[in-house]
Amino acid sequence: MLYQAYQTQSDLLSPWRLAAQTLASVLWVPRTDRTWLRQIAAACDVFARLRLTHSRPPYGIGDVQINGESVPVDEVVKLKLPFGSLLHFRKQMKDPGPPVLLVAPLSGHFATLLRETARTLLQDHDVYITDWHNARDVHLRHGGFGLDDYVDYMVRFTAAVGPGSHMVGVCQPCVAALAATALMAEDDHPATPLSLTLMAGPVDCRVNPTEVNRLATSRPIDWFEKNLISHVPLPHAGHMRRVYPGFVQLTAFMSMNPERHQQSFRSMAEHLVEGRVEEARTIQDFYEEYLAVNDLPAEFYLETVEKVFQTFDLARGELMVRGRKVDTKAIRRTALMTVEGERDDICAVGQTVAAQDLCANVRPYRKTHHIQTGVGHYGVFSGRRWNQQIYPRVREHIHASVG
Repeated sequence: MLYQAYQTQSDLLSPWRLAAQTLASVLWVPRTDRTWLRQIAAACDVFARLRLTHSRPPYGIGDVQINGESVPVDEVVKLKLPFGSLLHFRKQMKDPGPPVLLVAPLSGHFATLLRETARTLLQDHDVYITDWHNARDVHLRHGGFGLDDYVDYMVRFTAAVGPGSHMVGVCQPCVAALAATALMAEDDHPATPLSLTLMAGPVDCRVNPTEVNRLATSRPIDWFEKNLISHVPLPHAGHMRRVYPGFVQLTAFMSMNPERHQQSFRSMAEHLVEGRVEEARTIQDFYEEYLAVNDLPAEFYLETVEKVFQTFDLARGELMVRGRKVDTKAIRRTALMTVEGERDDICAVGQTVAAQDLCANVRPYRKTHHIQTGVGHYGVFSGRRWNQQIYPRVREHIHASVG
């Protein structure tokens, strides 16, 4: 009923938003002296943009600067599966660098949140990314998708990239990335990653718990299933699929700091009225990405909450995948790097570095840990400090691990 109510409201407001968008484009005259026209245009523009979208925004990585030259980049789907695709940012050059699989979170947003991460990695590497599909667009005939399936996808994607690859997991998928690497190592899989970089991920949420961790443990898993899971309504391809709707997660995030978002939209309107188009566009671009929501398969969401945030299965050595216990001690030849942000209030300091102890059979000289001062969660993989201070260390770690 929750999803159906949301869909009905969205359908009713859609023509009004379209009308507002049209009126804004008609009235928008940046250099006019008629301030009242700019005020109306700005109000219409903000109203039209204050909406959720459910399609992945474009990555927009058409080229990358390498040694002062622009190198064209093509997006190629290497492997397409029902719940996600392996996307290759193929550089048009003879030696693209060591292959790197960038593992994006399967969360309420799309993998395009790692656009900047991918763009930076492309300077020195051949980059692939896990491009997760919106669960509401996946037909029921494809079955469910749980944490086991997620780990399976990691193994299949890594195998598709091929031997000699490196894996970089960002945030939520660090647990699955570590599990997939352990299973591949135990099987002596030829495509076992040469290096594994885990960035700001919840490997052991018992350490220095955050508000997010406390929320996850404040109620039994049955409460999450009863109150947060909905069925996809018509007319979507995944009609009747059980999902954790992206709009529910986004609403929870925005409710944590509503004043900040209200101020952002006020600033956007003020910039438009004053003709400061570039400043307004910066806010517009942010919310175009932030308001693009991705529904999660219910199985994956509930199993992640339970096994990662409530019972800490991987950290306790009890994580099972397809009835098989994950043994992180099986990882021997894969170099390990963990990265944390000093001010991370989602995955606090200590939660990611826990992987170092779990991988007890990796030689000490093949382990690296970096705490970046002055950054929160998103600063670990985007922004100035990511580009100038964290990425050089990640690059060094990967290139030192090339076979």
